[in-house]
Amino acid sequence: MGFVQVSPFIRKFMDIEQMNDTGWAKTYLLTDNNSKSAGLIDPVYDFMEHYLEVLETRGLSLEFVVATHTHADHITACYSLRERSGCEYFMWKDTACLGISKYLDDGEVFRLGSNELTVHHVPGHTNDHILVETSSHLFTGDFLFNGKGGVGRDDLPSGRIQEHWKSLQRLNALDDELVVCSGHEPPGTEMQTLGWNRMNNPVLQLTTFEEFALWQKEVTAGLGSVSKIKTALPANLFAEIPEVIPWME
Repeated sequence: MGFVQVSPFIRKFMDIEQMNDTGWAKTYLLTDNNSKSAGLIDPVYDFMEHYLEVLETRGLSLEFVVATHTHADHITACYSLRERSGCEYFMWKDTACLGISKYLDDGEVFRLGSNELTVHHVPGHTNDHILVETSSHLFTGDFLFNGKGGVGRDDLPSGRIQEHWKSLQRLNALDDELVVCSGHEPPGTEMQTLGWNRMNNPVLQLTTFEEFALWQKEVTAGLGSVSKIKTALPANLFAEIPEVIPWME
């Protein structure tokens, strides 16, 4: 686990911590220091007991969990955490996933204690993808990675490459100082600002859809199939934990 870069002023009110010790999937714990309320963004089922242990040890009340999109490469812990803790489960309003308790709209603002979080709908990697913006951080799921990672692939269910390109233009209105907290990165990756990514992320250097389509084609060709999709995607859509999870056996 590790704390994500945050300004000293914001740190007084809200801590942001990456929770997963292994693997490339990233989960973020947001803690309001005044109310001891907490939220989790993109929790992974494999690590759910660890999240619950941390919450209990620190005396935190889990107010909500957010899935930035329908994941195809891991089972979300969102609906399981809702059942265990009674927290809200947030997703985009037109998601196909079941088990959600509150649907989010574009531009909607929700709160963690005194902190405001803003929703941006950015279809492309999936049609239900959202960004979550705080005053200091931008949680981007698989829509945008840091540096050479570029962006998430668009060849999975509900992915649309043209929509992804259009959605990238929404970043133009967002502040350079926001720290990009993405949903997947190599272990040990330091999260960087949006301004840094504008200079160092190859996709944000592209100027035409044709360039973007070529980049996606070349990168996707080297990725291969998603090994967990046949288990993870149905589980996430139907809000059901399968009896057998092959990678947890």
